[in-house]
Amino acid sequence: MPRAVRIRGDEPETERRAKRRNVAGEEEEEEGTALRSTSPRSPGDRVDRRRRRRRRRKGAVRTSHPETLFAVFEPDKDESQGKQDRVFDDVDEPVTEESSDPPSPPIYEPYIPDDLVDDPDILAAFHYAKANYEAEKSRRANLFTMDHYGYEAPSCLFDDHRFLPIRERATGAVLLAAKSVVLLSSFIGSRPLNKCCGLWFQRNDQSKTAHVLTSAHLIREKDPSVKNHWKLQWTGKYHRGAEVNVHFLDKRVVPGQLVYLQEHYELALYEVEVNKPVQLPTFNDCVRSGQDVFRLGRDENLDLKITHGMTAYEVPSWYERCHYMYFCRDASSRKLLDDDGGPIIDLEGKVVGLVNNHINETFIPSSILHKCFDFWRRFDCMPRLHLGMTFTSIKHLDPISIERMTRDHNIESGLIVEQVSKGSHAEKIGIREGDVIESFNGKYISTTIESITKELEVGVD
Repeated sequence: MPRAVRIRGDEPETERRAKRRNVAGEEEEEEGTALRSTSPRSPGDRVDRRRRRRRRRKGAVRTSHPETLFAVFEPDKDESQGKQDRVFDDVDEPVTEESSDPPSPPIYEPYIPDDLVDDPDILAAFHYAKANYEAEKSRRANLFTMDHYGYEAPSCLFDDHRFLPIRERATGAVLLAAKSVVLLSSFIGSRPLNKCCGLWFQRNDQSKTAHVLTSAHLIREKDPSVKNHWKLQWTGKYHRGAEVNVHFLDKRVVPGQLVYLQEHYELALYEVEVNKPVQLPTFNDCVRSGQDVFRLGRDENLDLKITHGMTAYEVPSWYERCHYMYFCRDASSRKLLDDDGGPIIDLEGKVVGLVNNHINETFIPSSILHKCFDFWRRFDCMPRLHLGMTFTSIKHLDPISIERMTRDHNIESGLIVEQVSKGSHAEKIGIREGDVIESFNGKYISTTIESITKELEVGVD
């Protein structure tokens, strides 16, 4: 049975971990002893069942290679149908620990009565006690359990009363997803190039390696003539040979090796050696316009950065790609956070998208990531399919325009063809600007995201 015990804030981390392992081992032995007399199965069966349950809770899936685990992609379903307390599903039962050291004595500020101030010995003793008091007070103020008072910019989930209705649920979701979020930095020689966030996506416990999914912006070649860090500086090329470091949450910095770069979707995969299993996220293919989400990132100190906003489908600008969705942040939150490659998560801690550009506030939805990584698992590549057309979704036009099309032409949804590439198959079969595409392989489509997902499905099949 769990014991109610004390956790000391000034206890060394190595001692706390060792005690946690010892206590956990003792509790497993006690549990096995209690069950041995009533269970018809062997102890090995119990261990196997426990391991299987733990794997299911952690949300990873095995492939044809039993030593390799991938992140889970959940099917497109309404978020409200999901389990409300899912954010706690893969959190193990808390393990309490008991300190073998005696508790620190309480500290009291020394006081000297006025009638004793003239006694030099008593006054000297008072000054000595006062110095010890101040030193101990300063030491306790610097404990890791007390440094939460020093943050200059608290997150929106701490001091914004608008989040009171969802604060507990959102905090649990953020803390769950944060286990998978790391920081990456790139260099050309000794010159810093970029910083991005990333997500653990795949791990191999046998080879002790893991893959990090991040934005290709990490290795973009900058235009040296543009001095403003926040302005567009890309030359259209990538530094594939750039040195990339992965910053682990325990402060270790490990070099990463480029495994794959997808330039159209601007995704990059890096392989890194790990000394223990990493936490894989769960992806949710369902994302709705106007949905409450949080954008996560990490700063140079690896502290979490949390930005609240809502998702949106919008008609992309001429220089933006059709697979983007948009993150509409709160007006009061900071905009420039260097969190390209970080996750967009829902209120269950599931990843619904990957930040593509924190300045334009675009992200790639998980439904497209899902199809891309189906390709990756099966063919070790993520090909881009070309239809030779660009579209505008009728669904995202002004309602006045939609009503006029419906009234005059009985067209309620579909994709308006904006451009047709010269010599493309679409041009050859007679598709022209202004045509409306209502279905793809017999399935109705209403957004550009849906059309790209259908294209990728055809490629996988």
